[in-house]
Amino acid sequence: MVEDNADVARPICSVVIPAHDEQIAIRRLLTALLERARPAELEILVICNGCSDATADVARTFGDDVTVIEEPRPSKREALRVGDARAQTFPRLYVDSDVRIGTDDARSLVRALDTPEVLAAAPSRRLQTEGVSVWVRAYYDVWEHLPQVRTGLFGRGVIAVSEAGFERIRSLPPVMSDDLAVSEAFAPGERTIVTDARVDIWLPRTLRGLIRRRIRVNTGTAQIDSIHGRPTEDQTTVRSLLQIMRRQPTITLRVPVFVGVAVVSKIGARLRTARGDYDTWLRDDSRNESA
Repeated sequence: MVEDNADVARPICSVVIPAHDEQIAIRRLLTALLERARPAELEILVICNGCSDATADVARTFGDDVTVIEEPRPSKREALRVGDARAQTFPRLYVDSDVRIGTDDARSLVRALDTPEVLAAAPSRRLQTEGVSVWVRAYYDVWEHLPQVRTGLFGRGVIAVSEAGFERIRSLPPVMSDDLAVSEAFAPGERTIVTDARVDIWLPRTLRGLIRRRIRVNTGTAQIDSIHGRPTEDQTTVRSLLQIMRRQPTITLRVPVFVGVAVVSKIGARLRTARGDYDTWLRDDSRNESA
């Protein structure tokens, strides 16, 4: 950890990390977050929810730099609630345990929220494709060009909010796609993507893993639609795909893969929503969790 002569009177932000059976990924994340941090610069809370592995033990190896809370229920919603109840500082960063973001990236997100009209911020994505199948790469080649994906806060594994932003989202109904709900709670002028902050995201390695992840996302989206609907500009249409192909002809051959995955995952999501199943978390066990 890099030392700094400047004393830090209080943390610059609280970092809330829900973690379920992420003993490998949590070490990777905490190492990056703390690598350049000054003492007590970040208030980091890891909420181990329903873990059956050594996630909590690994997080405790970081000593006083990390507060570990064990929640018996395997629920991300409950983990976030518990984390918010213990966190003492704003801005607040919500970070998925299976991504990687560094100290300087967290600082950049905090600085972005210094602008009064900006209530929420997220980093730019850096997709990790090593060991990923050609089908998964084809899907994400198209996905990354979708307008709502480029400008939305979702799908990044990290969202930072100011105190005013927190007040905006604290009353949101609990939904599976929590990052999408948060993103859509802010007008475009109230949220920003911070280009000098980066988050590493590990993609599913197999087509099966991708479909499981997309079924989960589509189930969460359907849940949001059932509550209040979503703006049409935030939905993928044939027109938006045609526009992408005109701008990026090289990805035209990948579009059928994208459409096929979208159709299969939507069918899977409809089966789950028909049963009212908004709780089962389809875990992608194919992803690369190497440190």
